[in-house]
Amino acid sequence: MQVLDYPLFSFTFKFNNFEHATRFLHLLIYSCFTLFSELNNKSDTLFEVSGILATSVFGQELFLLYYHSTDHVGLEGHYHWLMQLIVFISLLSSLSVTTFRSSFPSSLVLSISVAFQGFWFINMGFMLWVPEFAPKGCTIRLGHGGDSDMHGAVVCGTHDAFLRARALANLQFSWILAGVLIFVGCVCLFFPKKIANRGQSIQYERLHSRVAEVPLSVVGFKN
Repeated sequence: MQVLDYPLFSFTFKFNNFEHATRFLHLLIYSCFTLFSELNNKSDTLFEVSGILATSVFGQELFLLYYHSTDHVGLEGHYHWLMQLIVFISLLSSLSVTTFRSSFPSSLVLSISVAFQGFWFINMGFMLWVPEFAPKGCTIRLGHGGDSDMHGAVVCGTHDAFLRARALANLQFSWILAGVLIFVGCVCLFFPKKIANRGQSIQYERLHSRVAEVPLSVVGFKN
């Protein structure tokens, strides 16, 4: 879309690029607010606000992925649909963490889903934009409409090739998730003391500490 058109200055933009930038806009808002709250030692007081802003990041990402100006069809659309599943899980887990801040499973699912998003974005970049990684029977077409305009699409020659490529995408989805879960499981096994019981009440901790101090006081009284 042409906004300004002068002999010495012109400004144009494409909705596709602005949609991608808008996702990072909400991430920037959340990051700046969380950073300032940490610097001002108000992170505990403003935890719920930070959680709402984090939820808005995933909500806007899911919204822009679903209502995208560029219709992703075929194999590319299937990869984006799988991405929407991951973002939806991140959205639900972020809401759960904001509501139940002491829930360790919710925090763990949120961390796994965010890491999964990053790995899936990398996988999409290779499978949808690098011709050498195109599935068998499919080709990647890159169209250049300008200096900053590049649109890619994976085109499969036959319906069987498309079904095979879609099945490969499903396997990649499961393999990447399995790799993330294996890593998380190993971390939990090798560092069990780092996973504290966040649901333990303060009253129980105080009572436990008082019981531990009783023998010391008795010994001192006897002496």
